[in-house]
Amino acid sequence: MTEETPGFDEQSQQPDVPSGATSDDAEPKAAETPPAEETAAPAGDTDREAALVAQLDQVRTALNERTADLQRLQAEFQNYRRRVERDRVAVKEVAVANLLTELLPVLDDIGRAREHGELVGGFKSVAESLETTMAKLGLQQFGKEGEPFDPTIHEALMHSYAPDVTETTCVAILQPGYRIGERTIRPARVAVAEPQPGAQTVKQPAEEPAEAQDGSENKESGGPDEG
Repeated sequence: MTEETPGFDEQSQQPDVPSGATSDDAEPKAAETPPAEETAAPAGDTDREAALVAQLDQVRTALNERTADLQRLQAEFQNYRRRVERDRVAVKEVAVANLLTELLPVLDDIGRAREHGELVGGFKSVAESLETTMAKLGLQQFGKEGEPFDPTIHEALMHSYAPDVTETTCVAILQPGYRIGERTIRPARVAVAEPQPGAQTVKQPAEEPAEAQDGSENKESGGPDEG
């Protein structure tokens, strides 16, 4: 006979397991709960992303400032180049004008010699070469008889009255004027004639219409013959 141990039941030693479930399912599900570090990780990523965005904004702001500085420097440099070029041209014009002004008496002598028929031979060739060279440097002669007197470019050395002028007119060029571009380096020295004091311009009467003239002729002739 087999002896049985009282109070010992094999089934009583097994944990209660629901029907249809295994013993593994009965274990605690603590492993499914994520650790605290993993739960806090998304918050750390958000802070890091915000810091990167802030740094990017700072870089963009600095880039915009540097771009504006560069554009301002470029504009200042362009203005400087234009100013230097303008000053260079002005200095050149002044230097050329000073040189040509010193040579104007020579041109006056050449002009007088030409008027008296003394510009011949080698002297003529030299004179023409000098005039050509000075023209290439921009020298222009002005002043003609019959043109209206302009005090900005003419210097009146002689005055007279003439009945055939209606305004102050240059009647003789004593010395021609010279300019370089728009700059006058010597005004033309001239003799001027002014209208006679109290003289008035005589206006020609307007011609009468042809019909009026025909009518007056008919009246003078006694009109057309009647029946």
